[in-house]
Amino acid sequence: MSRVYNFSAGPAALPPEVLQQVRDDIPSWKNSGMTVMEVSHRGKDFIATAEKAEQDLRDLMSIPDNYSVLFLQGGATMQFAMVPLNLSKPGDTVDYVQTGSWSKKAIGEAKRFCDVNIAADSSETKFTDIPAEDSWQLSKEAAYVHITPNETIAGVEYHFIPEVGDKPLVADMSSNILSRPIDVARYGLIYAGAQKNIGPAGITLVIVRNDLINHHRPETPTLLTYEAFASSGSMTNTPPTFAWYVAGLVFEHLKNRGGLDALAEVNGRKAEKLYATIDSSSFYSNPVQKHCRSLMNVPFVLADAELDPLFLKQAEAIGLMNLKGHRSVGGMRASIYNAMPEDGVDALIAFMQNFEKENG
Repeated sequence: MSRVYNFSAGPAALPPEVLQQVRDDIPSWKNSGMTVMEVSHRGKDFIATAEKAEQDLRDLMSIPDNYSVLFLQGGATMQFAMVPLNLSKPGDTVDYVQTGSWSKKAIGEAKRFCDVNIAADSSETKFTDIPAEDSWQLSKEAAYVHITPNETIAGVEYHFIPEVGDKPLVADMSSNILSRPIDVARYGLIYAGAQKNIGPAGITLVIVRNDLINHHRPETPTLLTYEAFASSGSMTNTPPTFAWYVAGLVFEHLKNRGGLDALAEVNGRKAEKLYATIDSSSFYSNPVQKHCRSLMNVPFVLADAELDPLFLKQAEAIGLMNLKGHRSVGGMRASIYNAMPEDGVDALIAFMQNFEKENG
């Protein structure tokens, strides 16, 4: 069976070149007679693979030397607890900006450990906007400031890095990491679940400035401290070796594609043409303010919601998969991460235009 165009928000599509390498490696990784899933995580071959993955990521993102790269488990959702446990003390105030479902979940977890100040909130616009930075009400005493630069459900994305003074800026970049260059030095901590632009679900990336590592609360479980993983090369316990190996292949693949500058150009072009198709039509619409539209997740609705099932059925019939919008929003959502080729977006646009002609 030929590959389809997979517009899933996550777990998302993986690059075909990476899948090919995985297929070739499965029977006998590095001529070992074993798969990478069967070898010791402390063996020299896997240690070399893990070190190369980290270096390739550092090269891609220009990560400064005073930052540690950690490969953890538990997804971004685990980080909702790890961040306050490691970066604040009981009774501390922390600032969060609420721009969608994922930042809302992060806030809910942080409230278990801290006094949360919601510095800005776009819930009144149903998360179709990001509040202007000059309207944020940041706390002078905040231990850190937390943002979610891309919200997969609402389809909003920060196209700026906020100024937060000397407070560590923490960012959940699960759905837009590696999509374009960023200035890592502007952040105290970046975290991301793997299953969008990094690799298969099961591994979580944390990039943390070294001076923030050893501040966890005394009662914090060992496996919830950044210190434990930073001191052990992310091998405090057995890591998800297969996911780590695939992530390394993805990093190498992205470098071969020209790095994040080249990816940003393609990703911008994909999003621009899809939004242009939506905006030029009275049949489709996107509710997000243009200044903060996501380059990774493009929600849209049909003028007649009763046509949604037919749209999805016909799309799937030609290999355009997983376009159904999140249940809290409805409509459609096209997630166009790094692994979505421009041909896939072109195929979606052609289908949308033809569907409108037949049903508009």
